Amino acid sequence: MTYARTGESVNTDSMGMREMQERVFAKRAAQHMLVKAPPASGKSRALMFVALDKLYNQDRKKVIVAVPERSIGASFSSTKLTDHGFFADWEIKPEHNLCDAGSSQGKVGAFIEFLEGPDAILVCTHATLRFAFEKLAPDAFNGTVLAIDEFHHVSADVEANRLGALLRDVMNGSDVHIVAMTGSYFRGDSVPVLSAEDEALFTPVTFNYYDQLNGYEHLHSLGIGHHFYQGRYTDAISEVFDLDKKTILHIPNVNSGESTKDKIEEVGFIIDSIGHVESTDPETGIIEVRRADTGEILRVADLVDDTDLKKRADTLHYLNSVASKDRDGVDVIIALGMAKEGFDWPFAEHALTVGYRASLTEVIQIIGRVTRDSPGKEHAQFTNLIAEPDASQSEVKVSVNNMLKAITASLLMEQVLAQNFEFRTKRTGDDEPVPPGVIKIKGFKEPSTERVKQIVETDLNDLKATILQDDTFAKAAFGGVDPEMANKVLIPKIIRERYPDLDEEQVEELRQQVVVDSVIKNGEVKTVGDKRFLKMSEKFVNIEDININLIDSVNPFQRAFEVISKSVTTSVLRIIADAITATRVEVTEDEARTLWPKIQQWAKVNGRKPNIRSEDATEKRYAEVVLFLQRKKQEREAAERATEMVDES
Repeated sequence: MTYARTGESVNTDSMGMREMQERVFAKRAAQHMLVKAPPASGKSRALMFVALDKLYNQDRKKVIVAVPERSIGASFSSTKLTDHGFFADWEIKPEHNLCDAGSSQGKVGAFIEFLEGPDAILVCTHATLRFAFEKLAPDAFNGTVLAIDEFHHVSADVEANRLGALLRDVMNGSDVHIVAMTGSYFRGDSVPVLSAEDEALFTPVTFNYYDQLNGYEHLHSLGIGHHFYQGRYTDAISEVFDLDKKTILHIPNVNSGESTKDKIEEVGFIIDSIGHVESTDPETGIIEVRRADTGEILRVADLVDDTDLKKRADTLHYLNSVASKDRDGVDVIIALGMAKEGFDWPFAEHALTVGYRASLTEVIQIIGRVTRDSPGKEHAQFTNLIAEPDASQSEVKVSVNNMLKAITASLLMEQVLAQNFEFRTKRTGDDEPVPPGVIKIKGFKEPSTERVKQIVETDLNDLKATILQDDTFAKAAFGGVDPEMANKVLIPKIIRERYPDLDEEQVEELRQQVVVDSVIKNGEVKTVGDKRFLKMSEKFVNIEDININLIDSVNPFQRAFEVISKSVTTSVLRIIADAITATRVEVTEDEARTLWPKIQQWAKVNGRKPNIRSEDATEKRYAEVVLFLQRKKQEREAAERATEMVDES
C-alpha cells in the first residue's frame, strides 16, 4: 500500500486538534459515543477534549477513564491543552491515578472515595472498574463520564465477560455518559462487543486507517507479507529478519505448534542469528550484540525472559522513557505477550510475527506498532512467518486451518488499509464525469435508509471481519464454491444474523455494498488514457461497463487462495486443497436454487451432466448439487406417495 503523505491527519487546528480529534469533538453532545480509530491517531487526547467539554459545558461532575493495562494509563496523564489553544487543561492528581502498582481490588476504596469527593478526573484499569461496579449501585454513576479505552475488551457475552454485563447495568440504571474507544473493534473470538440493541444507543465516530496513513508526513508505504517455512522457525527466521530495520519480533506462544516449547532458548537462537553478545546493561537489561555481517552493534531488548521480573520491569521502563524518544535507544525488541496493545515505539519499522495469531484484534494491534509516523521512516512492514502444513504431520487439519486464517487476516487488513470508495448507481444516459473516489455501477442499490448508511460509513470493516471469521464462508471462499453462492447466499445469511433489525431490502443493499467494496479493493485499477480499468478474475474490465451481476460473479476473497498457490510448493497446495475438500460445506437449498440455472447452462455447453469425479472444483460442485436435487426430488415424491396412500385408506 502506498500513501500520499498529505499531512492532514497530523496537522492541528486553532484548538490543537488533529483531524480525527475534530471529528470526535463535533459529536461531543452525544450521551454515548463509540470512537473507532487506529493506533497513534490521538484517541486519548480526543477523549480529553470531549470529557473537559462535558465537565465545563454539559453539567457532568466526574470523568472516569478505564484502560486494560496499567502501562496504558500514562496516555491519560496531565496534559497542558491550553498551550495549543484549548480552553482548559487535563489535570489529574497523583492519588487519582490508580494505574500504579498494587492490586486492582485494593484500589476500589480509592475509587469510591473519588466518587464521593470533590475532584473531577480519575484513571484506573478495567479490572478496578469491574471490582468497583460490583460494590456500587448503578445510580452511583449519575453525573459521570465513563471512558473505556480499548473497548474491544468488552463483550456482549454476559457469561464470558463481566465488564460488558456490568456496563449494561450502569447504562440502564444511571444517567452516565459513555465514551468508548478502540482501534480494533472486532474481537478475535467472533463474539460481538455489544448487542445490536445496545450498539444502537451509541453515536459512532469512525476515522479509518486509510485516512490516518494517507495523512501522515513521513510514512509513505506499508507492506503486509507472508513467509512460509517447514521445520523449526529458528532455522528460517534469518531469511525475513532484516537487521537494518527497527524490529519488533513476536515469538510464538509456547502452546502453539510453532513453538519449540523453550522460549528462553528461542530468544538465544534469535540473538545468535544476529551475531555475538558483547555486553548487557545491568541498569536497563539492554543487550548489545555485534552483527556477524557488518560488525555494527545492535541494541536488543528481551521482553520474553520473565525469570527476573525486576530486570524486565527495568527494560520496560527504559523502552517507555528513553527508547520511545531516542531513535538510537534500541534496535530490536523480542517479545511474546508484550509490546502489542498500547505499546509506543514510533521508530519501529518492521513487525515480524512468528506463527498464526487466532485474534484479528491481535494482528491489528501488532501492525499498529509500526504504523506510527516518524521522521526517516518511509516504509513499514508486517511479516507473518507461518508453518507450512506437512503431510507427515498428524495435525494437518489444524495447520491448514491456521494458514488459511492467517491469510484471511491479511486480506481483512488489506481491505482496512485501502482507499475507501463511494459507490453510486449508474443509470441509462448518465454520462456525467464522476469525482475522484466515486465509482458508478449499473444495477447497484444505494443505501435507502439512515440505518444502512450508518453501517456502511462506520461498520463495514467490522462486518467484513464477521464474514471472514465465519467458518462456513471461509470454506466456501477457499474451497472453489461458486462465487454467486458465496455472495448471494452466505453473505446475506451472515448479515441477517449480525443485524436482525434489517429487512430484506436493507440486507440486499448492505450485501451489495460488502461485495462491491471487497471486489474493488481486492482488484487493481489501471488508467489508460482517459479510461479506468479494473482487474477482476485475471481480466481487465472498463470501469464504465461494470454492473452488479459482473461483480457478483467474482469471489471477493479469491486472491487469498492465489496468494497461497504462488507461495507454496505443489505438494503443500494439494494438502491444503484436500483438507478444504474434506470439510466442504454441505449443499443447501439456497445454494442449489442459485446454481441450478448455471448447471443447466453448463450441461448445455458441454453436452453432458457434471461429473462428481471431475478434477475441476466447479464441475464437481455442480455434480454435488445435482445429486442433492435428485435426493430432494426422491424425498418429495416419496412423501407425495405416502400422502396418496393415506388419502386412499
